[in-house]
Amino acid sequence: MDEPTAKDLYPGTFSRHAAAYKQRLEEVMARSQSRGRAAVIEWVDPSPGKRILDLACGPGTLSYRLARDVAPDGELVGIDLAPGMIELARREAPPDLPVRFELMDMEDLRFPDAMFDAAVCGHGLQFVPDLLRALTEARRVIKRGARMGASVPVDPLRPSEAQNILERVVGGSLPPAPRARDQFLTRRTVEDEEAFARVARRAGFAEVSIVRFEESTTWRSPQHYIDMASGWWSMAIRLDAIPVDERAALLARGARAIEAELGTGPLEIAGATNVLLATS
Repeated sequence: MDEPTAKDLYPGTFSRHAAAYKQRLEEVMARSQSRGRAAVIEWVDPSPGKRILDLACGPGTLSYRLARDVAPDGELVGIDLAPGMIELARREAPPDLPVRFELMDMEDLRFPDAMFDAAVCGHGLQFVPDLLRALTEARRVIKRGARMGASVPVDPLRPSEAQNILERVVGGSLPPAPRARDQFLTRRTVEDEEAFARVARRAGFAEVSIVRFEESTTWRSPQHYIDMASGWWSMAIRLDAIPVDERAALLARGARAIEAELGTGPLEIAGATNVLLATS
């Protein structure tokens, strides 16, 4: 069987797990444990009156925060290719915020040139098949001299032991994650700071830097970690391949294995992010 394309594979996965994704992201952001996304927000300097585009906005977690900063006279527009994410973002948007959400492909933005004062993308660029096209489109729709910030997750220098146990006990009983046949080059590029910067310059950005952040996220217990990890796309897409009752038993076994080796207390999970800071 042919491998699927990224646009065949990911919108459905993210739609099915939109609520779980939202819960995890909100917990991480509430504890200020997403340094990459925080750097993106600081870079674009959201302030009243600005119109900002949130690419791959997901359930709207960053969008709502930015909308508060640009209120009352600005606007936040979030776009995503997963219908379930857009539906959730629209449904839970606070009515007093200047925010709207559109189902749209970041490689083909349906906006006029120079419409926005800034653009952001929190952990989304790694999924696009054509990174150059996505960045070119982002640069096109922001004003000259405007800023774009984007974070992408990369492998940490040292994975956490809990991650290793999860993959051994739970991942070892699951099929491998399906691969998108048109995504390999993008993933390889965003993991390489110099290659990432070159593509951004080719897209027309005048000033470009890539900053790497080593991060960590703290979960209350092994069970809390399992609950959050099981809804994240990279594990959820594999769990989708087995019956629901088998998933619960497998995840319980994973939690017990982590408790047996690391105890029942809080877990610190390593992560890393490459952050694009660019000026049009």
